[in-house]
This record gives sequence, structure tokens and C-alpha cells, in this order.
Amino acid sequence: MESALPDSDPLEPVPAGPLFVPVRPGSVRCPSSVRALFFRTPLGARTAVGFTSEQRLVATLGTGQQWVRLCETALRALAAPLGVPALTVDPPLSARRAADPHLSVPPTAAQAAQAAPAAPDAPALVRHGR
Repeated sequence: MESALPDSDPLEPVPAGPLFVPVRPGSVRCPSSVRALFFRTPLGARTAVGFTSEQRLVATLGTGQQWVRLCETALRALAAPLGVPALTVDPPLSARRAADPHLSVPPTAAQAAQAAPAAPDAPALVRHGR
């Protein structure tokens, strides 16, 4: 019996469809604009991030996170000129950016608690530039 489905490579990227993309407010000159948030993978590579549902975005980034809807192609086109070739869809966690070791002022206890590493077996993304 032959299968009606074509053979596909499981590592071949499949279009994600419409994504919920985290953003932050735009510039002072254009207050109604927004900027996409880019993250870093655990290995330090920059990546664009999109979520397949609003619930997944809220579960990972919190209820206060602003977002816009973009298709995968549009998000990649937005990120590529900025040197961000990777796209991560539905990351399970996010961590705040680690404190800069070159700062002369030590972080407060609250800042240190926020910068605590995630569980070692869980992949994490780090917010870039925040």
C-alpha cells in the first residue's frame, strides 16, 4: 500500500503560519510605532521569536508583553537586515539579560534573583538589549 503523503525530511523547516511576535514601544519621534524584540539562544546566537498562540506568548513572557501578528516570512524579512538569521518558534522559557560583569555597581537582590539561571535541562532564550 502506497502512502499518499510525500516523503519529507523531519529537519526541514516547515512554515509556522501567523505568529504572535513580541514587541516593545517605538521611538519618541513615533510613539505609535513598535520594535520587534530579539533574543539570544543559550549559546549566544541572536534569534527572532514568534509564538503560535497568544497563550504561549503570555505563558513565556508574561501578561504585560505587547505583541503584533506577523507571518514567518515577514518576521524573517524584518530580522535578516539586522543580522538575525534565526527564528525560534514557541520557546518554552525566557530569562532576563545577565548583568554586565564590567559594571562597578553590584546588582540589587531583586536584580540578582531575576538573573538567576533557568533549570539546566530546560532550553532558555535571553532578551537582547533590555
